[in-house]
Amino acid sequence: MAGYVEVDGVRTWYDEFGDGAPLVLLHGGLSEARVFTGNLDTLAKEFRVYTPERRGHGHTPDVPGPLTVSVMAEDTIAFLEQVVGGPARLAGYSAGAAVALAVALRRPDLVERLVLISGAFHAEGMLFTPTAGGTLPPEVVQAYAEVSPDGVEHLPVVVDRVVEGFAAEPGHDYAALAGVGCRTLVLAGDDDLVTPEHTLALYRGIPDAELAVLPGTSHLLLLEKPQLCAAIVGEFLTGDAIPTMMPIRRGGPSAA
Repeated sequence: MAGYVEVDGVRTWYDEFGDGAPLVLLHGGLSEARVFTGNLDTLAKEFRVYTPERRGHGHTPDVPGPLTVSVMAEDTIAFLEQVVGGPARLAGYSAGAAVALAVALRRPDLVERLVLISGAFHAEGMLFTPTAGGTLPPEVVQAYAEVSPDGVEHLPVVVDRVVEGFAAEPGHDYAALAGVGCRTLVLAGDDDLVTPEHTLALYRGIPDAELAVLPGTSHLLLLEKPQLCAAIVGEFLTGDAIPTMMPIRRGGPSAA
């Protein structure tokens, strides 16, 4: 069931399908909900899946004001309260992971489990970030043109505002990661846009986080190994944490 809802003063497009506990998927920057087609959308076998598209992305029109993680996190919080009706499992990809992390830190009561896919907690952890006036991949331009109510000529405006948002809010300090209180999975490609060192720091900074690095994949791991991504995320979201037989990091102060 796809349609629009007014959230935080933004006519927000989202799709909703499947049955079960709520799972909200947050797409990456300069993309939209179709990035989950054939991978995480298959989790609708287990969950009621929601795929909201953020302001200025996909079917959702652009509106005046900044395009920062903080703004988009507040939009997501409003979506959880207004549309989902309460807490949910939250999975974010790329820029969507930054939004999901911000939601988990601001409103831990609304996030039951957290999945951060190819996400960075600070812009310094990325090999490169969007720049104003650059040439976008044709696939990005075409996808925007297919669904944006603002028209393809508006895309450079959105790009500039995304760049401004990165500059205004580069991310969180490492110490802030300790504020994530829910069970968390950190997932990345072994040749990701986010550096391996940063992914490891994200994993280490979140208490008792779990880590998966997919071999032979890049920042587009959802498209490169869709079934494996869905299997790993699905197992994390549906299963319980098991006591490991030789815990080191999770073994506490007394661990060797």
